[in-house]
Amino acid sequence: MAYPQIRMRRLRKTSKIRSMVKEIAITTDDLVYPVFVKEEINTPEPILSMPGQFRLSINDIVKEAKTVSALGIPAIIIFGIPLKKDERGTSANDFSGIVQQAVRLIKKELGDDLIIITDVCLCQYTSHGHCGIVKNNEIDNDLTLNCLQEIAVSHAEAGADIIAPSAMMDGQVQAIRNILDRENYKMVGIMAYSAKFASNFYGPFRDAVDSTPSFGNRNTYQMAYTNSSEALREVDLDIREGADIIMVKPALAYLDLIYRIKSEYSIPLATYNVSGEYSMIKAAAANGWINEKEIVLEVVSAIKRAGADLILTYFAKDIARWLLKK
Repeated sequence: MAYPQIRMRRLRKTSKIRSMVKEIAITTDDLVYPVFVKEEINTPEPILSMPGQFRLSINDIVKEAKTVSALGIPAIIIFGIPLKKDERGTSANDFSGIVQQAVRLIKKELGDDLIIITDVCLCQYTSHGHCGIVKNNEIDNDLTLNCLQEIAVSHAEAGADIIAPSAMMDGQVQAIRNILDRENYKMVGIMAYSAKFASNFYGPFRDAVDSTPSFGNRNTYQMAYTNSSEALREVDLDIREGADIIMVKPALAYLDLIYRIKSEYSIPLATYNVSGEYSMIKAAAANGWINEKEIVLEVVSAIKRAGADLILTYFAKDIARWLLKK
């Protein structure tokens, strides 16, 4: 049959009908909220390039965690900003470091009511801003693996539920899985930044944590945004190495890869709706060019429709509040 017997608009007639046949529904269970905790500050510091986001003190991070949990968002991912940085990022694996302190305090207050994911990388902790150990002006992959192992163990000891290695070093998932198992943290999960691209969307994040590389760029370890089959190889390797969750980062310009990966693998898939994506929407909304709420809901629906199971987004609290008002 064809028109006029078939009328697609019948199922668009009212909001109730549209809701009844809706294929994608965003819930708070889909969301992970990124938070920044900074050493030796007393009040929240606004991140100018990310309106509405803040670098938080150790006490404020606990308050924020409680707010996130009360909104029904199941998880946060923590990024630390240390007071001192050096060539090797030694403060990253300090058992009394800023992330480790934050994890302990949040776990003490909230227990298992909030999942704590910790970013495992060196870029926030190194004076040069790169994600690994620099040797002869190059990022030494295998030396970096040792550092990532130490960071992961310190986070697990503090109480992290999931470790998220983001340095894009070859073998990082296997190295971390091995050390966690050896140190009797077998139940600590790994969410691997498997397909992390050398993207131009990271600028505001680098401003937030002061991690812009002081020389060169990250093209020798993060993926070229032109490549898609390579992303599937990275994902496959991480799964084989023991990843519990895989990730595509960024999200919006990579919906095709989210779809391809989810079509190929049944493992839980996370995506990161990154800082540049967030700030572009905020800037356009501030100028009255778009409706922020409707754009955000459209964006996260598109990400989920492509195949994402988890969406890391700075809009998570806003989305949760919008959903609660429905």
